[in-house]
Order: sequence, then structure tokens, then C-alpha cells
Amino acid sequence: MSKSQGFTIVEDGTVTTPKGFRAGGLHCGLKKTERYDLGAIVCDVPAEAAGVYTLNAFQAAPLKVTKASIGIEGKLQAMIVNSGNANACTGAQGESDAYEMRAKAASALGLAEHYVGVTSTGVIGELLPMGKIRSGIERLPDRVTSNGGDDFCQAILTTDLTKKTICVTLTINGAQVYIAGAAKGSGMIHPNMATMLGFITTDAVIEHEELQNLLSQVTDSTFNMITVDGDTSTNDMVVVMASGMAGNERLSDRHPDWEAYKQGFQYVAEVLSKAIARDGEGATKLLEVSVEGAVSEAAARAIVKTVIGSSLVKSAAFGADANWGRIIAAIGRSGQEVNTETVDIRLGEFVVLEQSRPVQFDEVLALEYLQGELVRYHIHLNMGEHKATGWGCDLTYEYVRINAAYRT
Repeated sequence: MSKSQGFTIVEDGTVTTPKGFRAGGLHCGLKKTERYDLGAIVCDVPAEAAGVYTLNAFQAAPLKVTKASIGIEGKLQAMIVNSGNANACTGAQGESDAYEMRAKAASALGLAEHYVGVTSTGVIGELLPMGKIRSGIERLPDRVTSNGGDDFCQAILTTDLTKKTICVTLTINGAQVYIAGAAKGSGMIHPNMATMLGFITTDAVIEHEELQNLLSQVTDSTFNMITVDGDTSTNDMVVVMASGMAGNERLSDRHPDWEAYKQGFQYVAEVLSKAIARDGEGATKLLEVSVEGAVSEAAARAIVKTVIGSSLVKSAAFGADANWGRIIAAIGRSGQEVNTETVDIRLGEFVVLEQSRPVQFDEVLALEYLQGELVRYHIHLNMGEHKATGWGCDLTYEYVRINAAYRT
């Protein structure tokens, strides 16, 4: 374990580290390779649950099923997920298949149907090969174990190159509480959710309403502040399940340890968000854009999103080009109030613009900085007290290659 602020990072922790959780994955034939493509997280008890979903008008069938499940009691006991096929834009048959996935998983795991959530990721517009899904679900219970967190992480990947997982622990009322997460996402990533799936588990005692409010607030400053390519998917979802098995006094915003718990929850979401941005399809570096001095938080976030999503900014980052002109142009087209005489810009520690006027800087040292794996752009508007931060990646030749042949 390593200490970070008010919580401790559990180096080898997974979504099964919080008390009461098991997980696993297997290959059922949805992917052409032998990589895992079906997985599940299971709780020993019905867990308090919350979810946030894509804002894309074309929401995939599994999202409807998961919303319906959580909507009955505010609880889930299992999430089943497949990769390789999104089950999106598949009409009535796709919705029927998603409900069948729920029913089959519930039967195999011995759970009530409405305690099961469903999610899918992969190619849009193709019906699920339900014969393979059924066979995989039948074998899944034997693969769901207290040590199955890594297998679950593998099962949810599509074009991702790396698994994305994090776990922290903190003390509440003398009880040790864990918060853990796993996610996938690499392409079709844009603020307001993305082709990303996120799963957070915790053993804290917290009820559905508080959990939903917390997830929604944290999502706005983490999962909704990343972008890879400006495309918002049909399947985005983040679900959190709380087993309540840590035995702490019930958490709410009136609890003395609420801020500490929120800080740990925020950290888990932020780490997963940054991992998704860094693993953007074809990416060679993580970009972090921060804006200060904005007239409102909404304005700060809008400017961050515009800059981090600019193809020209992303291309300049790929080329290690200290071209602050791309940044100032993106700020100017963000649709937000800007004083064109007071903008400061830094690339890392290199001041390149001050009060909207160019500043001489060492191009050689700046190039060396921009060739690193983490590049920070800092913008100060000098207009107000509000700020925001977002994350993205560079735009590379490899991104075009991957997406030119995604279905093949």
C-alpha cells in the first residue's frame, strides 16, 4: 500500500478487494482471438447501486436493461458485460437479447432478475450471437471468484492496450472501507461519457440516493472531462455497487467522514478517467488541460473540453510542436466569455503567452518537454475564480489506421 492524501492506495487491489465482491471473465467466442469477451462482477448481497449513462440519443439496449434493474429497488447484485459486440441500434431483437442476458445470468448465478445489470461494448449494429452468449453465461459462475478482478478487466477490453484498475482504502468510524474500480475505453471517447464502461465497487454503508448523487457529481469532473476523438458512444455507462459490508455508520453528506470518502471516490474515478485518455487509440501521450480564472465553472469546463478536443491541438502534441496558436484559437471558439487581453498560457513550466502577448521561451527545452508521455497545458483567463481540468491524448497516424478498419 502507498499513502495518498486521506486514503491509501492498494497497489494490488481490484474490484474484488471491497468486502463481498467476486468477479471473473472468459472467452465465449465474440472476439476472433482467444481474448476474454464475457465477464461479471457479483456481490454476495444485494448492493446499493447507482449509474450514469451516455447522452447519445441512440442508447444501446443493455443501458435500458440496467436502468430498469436499478430503477426497481436501487440495488444490483451482479453486472454482466460482454465485449466485441455493442448490441446497439439492433431494434426490438437487441433489446430482447439484452433482457435474455439478464435472465440467463440471474439463473446461472442464482439471483433475482432485477438484481442483474447488463452492458456491452464493441461493434454497433450487429445482433449478438446469442448461442455463444448463452454458453458463456453457463460457464461463468465457475470463473467468478474473489481473485477474478484481473480476468474481469481483460473481459471488458476492445481496442484497449492496457487494463485499467485502481483501489483505495480509508478508515471511517474505525472501520476499514475500500473503493475500487475497473474501466475500459480507448476510442469513441468524448466528454458526457464515451465508449467507456466503468465499474466501481465499495463495501461502504451508503444508500442508493447518496450513492447516485455522489456518482453524478464525481462524473462531471472526471469521466465527463476526457476526450480522445470527439465522438460520444451509444454504450457509455458507469455503475457503482456498495455492499455495505464494511460496517461503518451510514454515509451521507452529513457524516463527519463524508469529505474523506468523497475524496477517495473522486481519486478512483480520476485515475480511471486518465487511464482511458492515455490509452486512446494510437496515442503516444496523455494531455492534461487546466483552465483557471474563468467566470464560472461551466465556462472553465467548456474551454477545457474545446482545447482538449481540438484536432489541431492534438496533432501539435503528437508532433511535439510548441504551437500555442492552436490553443488560443480553440479558446476563442469555445463559445465562452473571454477577455482577449488577459490570457496566459503555459506548456508545462514554459510560459508562452502572458496577457495575450507572446513570450520568448527556449524552443529546444520545450521540445524536449513536449516529447514526454505527459504534457500539461495550463491556461489562466484572469477573469474570475473558477477552474477545471480535463484529459485527452495526441492524434496520431495509428488512430486513423485503427478506425479505418475497425470492423475488419
